[in-house]
Amino acid sequence: MKKRRVVVNDLMQTGYVYTLTEPVGKNFPPDFNPELTPKEMLRLGVFGGRYMTDCGNEFPSDWFEQARLCPERHDPDLNFFGVNASQPLSEWRRKGWIYDEDPRGWFQWYCRYYMGRRCPDDERQIRRWRAMYRHIAQIRAHCYPGDLHCRPRQRQALLHWAYDSRKI
Repeated sequence: MKKRRVVVNDLMQTGYVYTLTEPVGKNFPPDFNPELTPKEMLRLGVFGGRYMTDCGNEFPSDWFEQARLCPERHDPDLNFFGVNASQPLSEWRRKGWIYDEDPRGWFQWYCRYYMGRRCPDDERQIRRWRAMYRHIAQIRAHCYPGDLHCRPRQRQALLHWAYDSRKI
């Protein structure tokens, strides 16, 4: 695979450069197997539609063709489950969840990882992704299979982390 440089110029980063070293959607560690691609997540509705509305030049245009987005504001109605399951970016920063190279958080990291970027934060982010699995156990323990109305905030949060909670 030919390495490719990506230069980012959006509302949150200017002049950030990274290199894609892996094929798109390939070469993930065996313990990191997201059920949804970034394109699928955007199409389903995540982060109230506000996430990455200014990143069309960084990622494939087809990711945004049927994405449920709202550049003006966070709109929980655009989420697949129609509920707010997000904390504000200020809270993510306060808790130390933000890696400097990915100022928008986990989903931005995942989009870049999916595209083929590898970085020093990969191991931490994959650990955080694995930690979300506990929510699947809670849904299984408290909901009937396929009942998408049971625990919608938890299900939406799982969608934010590329787990397909519609299948639980």
